[in-house]
Amino acid sequence: MANAAIYLDRDGTLIHDPGYLNHPDQVQVIEGVAEALQEFHRLGYKTVVASNQSGVARGLVTVEMLERIHDRLRELLAAKGASLDAIYYCPYHPDGVVPEYRQDSDWQKPKPGMLLAAAQEMDLDLTRSWMIGDNDRDVEAGRRAGCKTILIGAPHREAAPSEQSKPDYVAVNMREAVNIIKRYQRSSQERRMAPAPEPGHEQSGPPRSVENMLTPREPLPGGPEGGAATGSAPPPSRRPEVRDTIPATAPGPAPARTETDQLLASILEQLRRMHKREAFGEFSLIRLLAGVVQVFVPFCLLLALWFLMGSRRQDSNVLLALGFAAVLQLMALAFYLMRGKC
Repeated sequence: MANAAIYLDRDGTLIHDPGYLNHPDQVQVIEGVAEALQEFHRLGYKTVVASNQSGVARGLVTVEMLERIHDRLRELLAAKGASLDAIYYCPYHPDGVVPEYRQDSDWQKPKPGMLLAAAQEMDLDLTRSWMIGDNDRDVEAGRRAGCKTILIGAPHREAAPSEQSKPDYVAVNMREAVNIIKRYQRSSQERRMAPAPEPGHEQSGPPRSVENMLTPREPLPGGPEGGAATGSAPPPSRRPEVRDTIPATAPGPAPARTETDQLLASILEQLRRMHKREAFGEFSLIRLLAGVVQVFVPFCLLLALWFLMGSRRQDSNVLLALGFAAVLQLMALAFYLMRGKC
């Protein structure tokens, strides 16, 4: 019988997301993740990371450094008695600056290539598996592969999610994701143990919950039967990272966190995600104009100060320079607002 798996995004789901992580010292495991991985293994699931790592194609991190980062992640998890069964990642991006990795790939989420490859190589049953991530593309990849999906947190949405990126469940953190899967398993067992209704008699009782009504779906278009993009090669390390040489140790008692600490951590995580989106956003002419106009604002203010402090004070020139500064500042704000609506 094929195994079931918990597919996990890496950045923002397992570890804090500082942007494009490029050194092992930046790896910080999110609180509660190690305990969640232990629970997944106790429930009989394999744990498989499926992560987009376009920083390789962008020249921000090398494959060798990425391997060191994953070694550090395994080390930190092992120190808390947890482990991962495999790590898959996609180093490609069509806009990359490294020629070797500048291409489209079936492995890049929201395409389901990584999930399908892991299922084939690890003998996984996708209909019994889950995809957990903090982004719409994680959800879409899971749905297209035929998995049930959980969206972690409440990420900033610039638009309503498409049908393919609507999760089956939303969880605040990994602890809640574990509870969702446990409840789903219990409800599935209860359905299997319940006696079948007699012919000609309708089943009575309270209506089933959403969990009880949810059944494994067929892969949506875009998966293996839906015409996934062709001509793209798998990552150079086709085989998953399965080494785990660091012995797991029993976790020590974790310090209690107040609700305020958890709220501040959630706000910080949201700011990191927004910074990552802005750092590598698409080029915009309006954004460029806003930046150019903004540069002239302090110049006009300095010019007004120079007229004001000069030996021959020229009030008319001071007012003129201040007027230009105000107009340019309003123009810059208008350009930024226009960019937000485009």
